Amino acid sequence: MTDFWQMGGYALYVWPSYALFLAVVVYWLVAPWLEVKRTLRKMKQRKRRQHARANTGEQHESQA
Repeated sequence: MTDFWQMGGYALYVWPSYALFLAVVVYWLVAPWLEVKRTLRKMKQRKRRQHARANTGEQHESQA
């Protein structure tokens, strides 16, 4: 079993390569999900601002 973990003397190169590969795959899976969340949050904020502006404009017109 130790031969497997030592990889015939190449463990110093093999295991970091596996770790880097895994990190990249996780990033590829998580990054789009985070981008969707960020985009939805921005859209909600923009909608709230537009709604607030529309309501403020209606109040100013009714007071005149």
